[in-house]
Amino acid sequence: MHRFLARRREPPPIGPDSDDAELLQAVAAERTEALKILHRRHAPWLRARLARRCADPDLVDEALQDAFVAVWRGAHRYRPAHGDAAAWMWTIAVRRLVSLLRKSGKTPVHGGLPDSGVTAAGGITESAEDAVLVGIEHGDLGTALARLSPDLRAAIQATVLDGLTVREAARLLGIPEGTVKTRVMRAKAQLRGFLA
Repeated sequence: MHRFLARRREPPPIGPDSDDAELLQAVAAERTEALKILHRRHAPWLRARLARRCADPDLVDEALQDAFVAVWRGAHRYRPAHGDAAAWMWTIAVRRLVSLLRKSGKTPVHGGLPDSGVTAAGGITESAEDAVLVGIEHGDLGTALARLSPDLRAAIQATVLDGLTVREAARLLGIPEGTVKTRVMRAKAQLRGFLA
């Protein structure tokens, strides 16, 4: 038994400057301070993006809480080679929101005006943005996006499809703002070529 414990790989020391992959490795080792850092770093933008998909702030908060519980329980499944940690957490959060929306009988809606997406009967309708995103995913643009390199696709998705500012995208992707701008410019040029 002691041999098994000796082989176990300890996560690197962590702090506010640790990257997300290191923090997730520490979360997998049940280090709560790593989860706290991840929460402080990512909860604000996750909440903002979820709120654009759901007008009910209670559901957004519940989805966010569920997402961080899932991160705590599933951090050992994260593999840096398969994608960015922030994107991995976003996938968890949006899936939690969709699950909660299904249970509540509501459909996604994006924020904006306080009463946008709310029908006279009090139900929530699908937003135009959701309809466009479905079209993007399954249309010619989706095929063209899939042809982009992962770096270019991540930059265009963060800034154009997800509506993040260049600064937010840079933080999300862990690259300088100028690099985000360059990648978006290159991605747009390649997409024009693919769609021509």
